[in-house]
Amino acid sequence: MKCITLILLFLSGIALKNCSNPSQNIQNQSNSEIKPIAEYTQGKGYEKYGMATFAGGCFWCTEASFERINGVVDVISGYAGGEEQYPTYEQVGAGSTGHTESIQIYYDPQVIDYQKLLEVFFVAHDPTQLNRQGPDVGKQYRSAIFYHDEMQKEMAASYIEQLNATGKYDQPIVTQIVPYKEFWVAEDYHQNYYEQHPENPYVQRVSRPKVEKVMHTFESILKDKYRGGK
Repeated sequence: MKCITLILLFLSGIALKNCSNPSQNIQNQSNSEIKPIAEYTQGKGYEKYGMATFAGGCFWCTEASFERINGVVDVISGYAGGEEQYPTYEQVGAGSTGHTESIQIYYDPQVIDYQKLLEVFFVAHDPTQLNRQGPDVGKQYRSAIFYHDEMQKEMAASYIEQLNATGKYDQPIVTQIVPYKEFWVAEDYHQNYYEQHPENPYVQRVSRPKVEKVMHTFESILKDKYRGGK
């Protein structure tokens, strides 16, 4: 568990700590920082946009990947999939809440559709790893799609079936498709973490290759400011 145990990976002779190792971040966060998504987005006019909610391991990686896609208005890191209200980062990381690190995406359907977001999602992480993503181990890092309506549910199931049939992955996809219930916005310091902490060893060794893979695969639909490998 990344909030309790340091999983050391040695890449290029450097010890790599987990995505959410508390020694790298602000510790002992109060749950007063946690907000339900409706409260967090109140007054921002997001009701006119489409919503997608995904979980694919560390939210530092997935947030940055989707932020680069044209038509994506905002990506918010947080927690979903459990019953615990106002879960803190430490609680989620300890695996005691049933939540998984997730992202809430607001997108302009005039520019990008849900199908394309699914395609990005399945490039941005490894959907064949059960209850883990790389060095991050536990159900709090599971792969999941939280659907907002029956159309999203059907599209997700159909795309997973298609991917499995093509043999794109060596192992079957284990991504959960479950109904969306609530999304809890993570502590402020997690938002836009990738951009604010490029020196972080995890960002350099784990997050960046994932983000760059998305940028390379979807170069034609990147936002202008991210073209050219930025």
